[in-house]
Amino acid sequence: MPTKPGRDQGDFIMRSMLKLGTAAIVSLFAAPALAQTAPPPAATEATAVGTEEIVVIGRGQVRQAQTLQAEALQALPAGTSPILAVKRLPGVAVSGADTFGAYEWAARINIRGFAQNQLGFTLDGVPLGDMSYANHNGLHISRALISENLGSATLTQGSGAIDVASSSNLGGALQFSSLAPQETLGGVAAVTVGSDELRRYFGRFETGVLPGVGTRAWLSYMSNDMDKYKGEGPQKQTQWAIKAVQPIGKAELTGYYNDSKRRETDYQDMSLGMIQRLGYDWDNFGKSKYGLAVQVADIANNRGETGAAVTNPAAGTTYPAPIQTVDDAYFDASGLRDDQLGYVKLDVPVTDFLDIAIQAYDHQNKGQGLWGTPYVASPLATTPGATTNNSPISIRTTEYDIDRTGWLGNATLRLGAHTINGGFWTEDNDFTQARRFYGLDRDAARRSFTSFQTNPFFTQWAYAFATKTTQLYLQDTWQVTDALKVNAGFKSLKVENAIRTTTINNAAPTVGADSNLNGTIEAKDDFLPQIGATFKLSDDVELFASYAENMAAFPSVVGSVFGSRSQAIFNETKRTINPESSKSFEGGVRLKGDRYQLGAAAYLVKFEDRLLAVSQGPGIVGNAAILSNVGGVDTKGIELVGSYKITDTVSLFGSYTYNKSEYADDVRNRTGAVVTATSGKTVVNTPESIVFAEAAYDNDVVFARLSANYIGDRYFTYTNNGGKVDGRTLVDLTLGYRLKGAALLDGFEAQLNVANLLDEEYVGTLGTNGFVNSGDSQTVVTGAPRQVFVTLRKTF
Repeated sequence: MPTKPGRDQGDFIMRSMLKLGTAAIVSLFAAPALAQTAPPPAATEATAVGTEEIVVIGRGQVRQAQTLQAEALQALPAGTSPILAVKRLPGVAVSGADTFGAYEWAARINIRGFAQNQLGFTLDGVPLGDMSYANHNGLHISRALISENLGSATLTQGSGAIDVASSSNLGGALQFSSLAPQETLGGVAAVTVGSDELRRYFGRFETGVLPGVGTRAWLSYMSNDMDKYKGEGPQKQTQWAIKAVQPIGKAELTGYYNDSKRRETDYQDMSLGMIQRLGYDWDNFGKSKYGLAVQVADIANNRGETGAAVTNPAAGTTYPAPIQTVDDAYFDASGLRDDQLGYVKLDVPVTDFLDIAIQAYDHQNKGQGLWGTPYVASPLATTPGATTNNSPISIRTTEYDIDRTGWLGNATLRLGAHTINGGFWTEDNDFTQARRFYGLDRDAARRSFTSFQTNPFFTQWAYAFATKTTQLYLQDTWQVTDALKVNAGFKSLKVENAIRTTTINNAAPTVGADSNLNGTIEAKDDFLPQIGATFKLSDDVELFASYAENMAAFPSVVGSVFGSRSQAIFNETKRTINPESSKSFEGGVRLKGDRYQLGAAAYLVKFEDRLLAVSQGPGIVGNAAILSNVGGVDTKGIELVGSYKITDTVSLFGSYTYNKSEYADDVRNRTGAVVTATSGKTVVNTPESIVFAEAAYDNDVVFARLSANYIGDRYFTYTNNGGKVDGRTLVDLTLGYRLKGAALLDGFEAQLNVANLLDEEYVGTLGTNGFVNSGDSQTVVTGAPRQVFVTLRKTF
């Protein structure tokens, strides 16, 4: 077996042992002989603001931070991604095409003007990468964790906590935690039905603390099946997970494993002109209209619009109404992802003043993104008498495989007024990416877009990436006085990216001027400091301030520094560019009373060496993106967040963000001439104003929530010349009833969710096919209409 780039046989053995170890740890509850008797951990105390609060403002934190409790997600439709739940927090703009925020092609989160691939994400400390659709170093939280198993999510809007395992967190970090196994025997089962034939089944069994062993664990399963809300095609996911905690003396061993299989049919990317001409309900043709898709492809070939040879002269040159271009609708598209993620972690209180922890994780991924393209015909499309592989359409895929293993470790030393914490993160990641084409028959579409494709007739390109990440950090928290606390530290980050070409243009079709591409590039900074402080004016009022520097590594993926798919351009780019970096200042105040909590923050961010890949032509064509250095970005803003408990049963919550993110420079060529005038223009996909407001009622039997989320105007053009998408407000309603008292019915709950209550038509996501300099572009996705869901849940 050939050795992958950057990995040796020792790494392979280590990964194999880790996988076996994960399986063993999560099944420890079945192996009492391995355990030492120890008392179960004490029950977690209620938060200072009370168990009714679903957002806890980060008192004592030297940076802006909030923690979202699991109850916030439970109030949303079952299956909602934890990403969508954080839309209530200040500084956060979440967009998507679906109600659940789980459709990954369009799921986006923007924090203080930073895009999703400039943020950091972890689950129980394990890095999830940048959670982008074509993720090269992780996976989306919807595939890493069943949403009902979320324990909490903590958002730090600045550069993120210094110990976050991320090589992309320029503008903040979102740290998810899975539920801890409970101490008592029990579980939960739920069924959700609703709009567009939704059928969702969820269950979690809790072992409780096993007598004589101390082990506690849960086992969970989920199945989700739903039709698209427009067009045709399924959205499916199955997932199962297990988590176990084993006391070993005073130490604690935790294991987690999650298996996910996701099949989602895509929505058509639209332009603003298409929405105006074709309407919000326009979509791809789908399997039932395959004949129409073939007809449109034939006409496009006859008109010379695809670059492909004429495949059916009899089709003519006039499109059937209302179609005007070959890009108005494609045959079909989908995303397929299979993931296995596991970790083991050992927490050891060595002494009263020293704690250590070590964690190992492994992630395997197989994925394909499918697009029925009219730009490349099936291989026998022009062969007279052919009956197979003769369609004017082929399936174009982008194929992904991830094999990554990592280690995290930390130690905390308490010495008087000082708490010193240091740690490391290291990861080896093998990632392959390929562009392939698969043939279709003219008379019928016999390939399924929800199945992995095999036997391609053409591989345009295939690359193997090896990425080695090393991060070290050290920080000291000094309680100077009872009122003043200071935190200071730094981290060191080094990421080495290697690329190796495995296949280039192995058949006749000419669909790109690709070449062999091999080489390495490195992003490194040995000193990225963070410093902050909190000062208590009283028990109820606290001031905070912080400063942080950060750097983002170059992504190991086609479309970044390797996006040109040209050795010469890569060599020149490597010589001239620097990794992106940021410097963040923030300060604010937090207030807490018996019935309220409030927070206010102001921030200033200097973003330097910004790198962007400018899209070239329709996304389906797959042209190489051109990497451009667009200089810096200046961001400033304010954030307000608060909650007020009017009575024991009625509460209010709200957050407001004003954010101004502007390009600091024009885009210039190597001679200094202005190529694109972007200085002073609003950063793409960055709203100036964001508002979230919610009123809630809960008397422990009847509960209700009414919320509204406003996101202001956004652009998908760098020059703000065209490409403006108006702001939108979405209103959601939750109603529920809990049965109490009766033995069999106790713990039973019924919940009704109405998403987009006012049935607003709106643009959900910008930049699905990248951003452009000016004008219109087929790079937005419309949002979901009003949908209704009912969940029946039984806790036992």
